[in-house]
Amino acid sequence: MRRRDLLVSAAPLVALKAGAAPMRPLDYGLSFLHGTAAWNSVRFWVESRTRIIDEKTGGFEDFLQCASCKSEDTFAKQNLFYKDNYDFLPIFGPTHGVIFRRKASLNSGYRQVRAAKDMWDSPKLQLAPAKKNEPLASTAAIRKATHAGWPLVAQTEFSDPRTSLRAIIEFPVKTMNIHDEKDLYQVDTGPVAFPDLSQPRANFAESLSLAFIAFNAPDFADFVIEDETPVGQTRIHHYSRLHHQPSQNRLYACK
Repeated sequence: MRRRDLLVSAAPLVALKAGAAPMRPLDYGLSFLHGTAAWNSVRFWVESRTRIIDEKTGGFEDFLQCASCKSEDTFAKQNLFYKDNYDFLPIFGPTHGVIFRRKASLNSGYRQVRAAKDMWDSPKLQLAPAKKNEPLASTAAIRKATHAGWPLVAQTEFSDPRTSLRAIIEFPVKTMNIHDEKDLYQVDTGPVAFPDLSQPRANFAESLSLAFIAFNAPDFADFVIEDETPVGQTRIHHYSRLHHQPSQNRLYACK
């Protein structure tokens, strides 16, 4: 049986120790978030983790982006999906989170920032660190681990010196492109919670957008961010805003 041995409760802003090691990759097959509300003790599958670090104080907050689902009439006897359906995706943080509701056209309730206590009554976290994680330090190692069928986890780290904010986006690699003859790889995965570090905020949840990420080198990542997008005579929410980000990318084979 696979291990389910770590239960961590959400915590407010805490201090990082100087010289702290990189965060240990999660086993994303075993990491969940559990609502504590009596009316629905929902379990969400964690799909990515974004850590935002204030380098002036050493404090940080972790945000957990959970799997998307469809709008539903929960526990109804029939007709379980709403007719005016939409994609539903939550991101949970220690004090605040974000809920995205994407309909076929623009809607005023697309993005809502909420207090954590108002999101299924302050959910609990069940986060399982990967039992073993082997850093993949070369393209050859990345290709070998991919062909061997190991689960791969990536961490993309970047900062904004103007605000002294730093972020680490961690995610399981869902799509890995490999060209053995040319010794090439390319990660393509999403959605993840992309933080805008360009301005300081009292509430980091306000900075988060949904994005897909791609990289094929250790020193940059490209994002396509969900934004208002014109389609003919209307506008929708779609992954359309391109962003190039100098970064440090790490890949791990998790066993």
